[in-house]
Amino acid sequence: MSDCDADPQIMVWAHRYTQNPQRFEAQMSSALPQLIYVQQIAQKYDVAGEFALLPWVESQYRPVPAHRNLPAGIWQIVSSTAHVIGLHSDHSYDGRLDTAASTDSVMRMLHDYYGNLHDWRLVDYAFNRGEFGMQKLVQQHGLPPDEPAIPKLPVPRVTREHLTKLLAISCVVREPERFNVELPTLAADQHLETVEVHHGMTLSKAATNAGMDADALKQLNPALLTDTVNADAPGHLLLMPHRNAEQLRTAMQLANDQDMTASLSNTGNHSPDLGVFADNAAPSADDATPSTPSAHHVRTHTVRSGESLWQIAKNYSTSVSKIERLNNLRGKPLKPGQVLKLDAP
Repeated sequence: MSDCDADPQIMVWAHRYTQNPQRFEAQMSSALPQLIYVQQIAQKYDVAGEFALLPWVESQYRPVPAHRNLPAGIWQIVSSTAHVIGLHSDHSYDGRLDTAASTDSVMRMLHDYYGNLHDWRLVDYAFNRGEFGMQKLVQQHGLPPDEPAIPKLPVPRVTREHLTKLLAISCVVREPERFNVELPTLAADQHLETVEVHHGMTLSKAATNAGMDADALKQLNPALLTDTVNADAPGHLLLMPHRNAEQLRTAMQLANDQDMTASLSNTGNHSPDLGVFADNAAPSADDATPSTPSAHHVRTHTVRSGESLWQIAKNYSTSVSKIERLNNLRGKPLKPGQVLKLDAP
């Protein structure tokens, strides 16, 4: 999108954001783990990279709690919009506060906006003012020219200012030295990712298994309104650093292996008095064969042209993160004819 000098107001807001360099750097450092995660999802949906900074404009990446009918979350989503883009809420979970779920929904929405409006500036206008209002303006006035950078369509001042702010913070990130600020960096093992949860557990138990502080995990997962992580909604434990995510996945896999060993032992010829790990070994092939369940049918889906992961996940009542994990898709585009596994073997 447009650079720093495309409009005088862009520089006004860029200087306003960085008038206290130390505070700006601290704010950016605090937001960086989520910002990097959001940028990865923007890339997955082929959305202009500047929109990874949209939550900065909306909330400075703070998970604004829900209050009556006011906007909530880092994206500042109202209840009616949440319903339209498939973010549900109940007494224990608010999808607007789920960074992973809300970001996936918003980026998919922005991708669709661009398909209809063909101009990223109008996509930002639509995010602030509504897609149908923008489509009506385009029908009346046509697509705006490349100049000026801030299209002179008859939109409210706050909508025009919204785009100016997005271009301003993008300007700072593009040329930090121009504003006497340094951008923070983040080690790869601190990058955030989601973890698929197959069994309900308490948040404190999840934190223990992940090797991290429970308060830190709660801070990353404000969508969970109770201490319980439900395996059905949202179906994943939102965002934790990579190294902790790997530790939690290992702990859950170990628990699954132990459950399977116990099941095989109790249905075979072993005495229950020996305990499921009496000899620290799985049952022998002779013991296990009679009681081994029949092979689970693994569902697959062949990708059709124009399909998205979100559409496929919705059609099969599963999650995008699960399909990505089963098929090693993180950051990789779908290809027509590609066969996706929908269940674990």
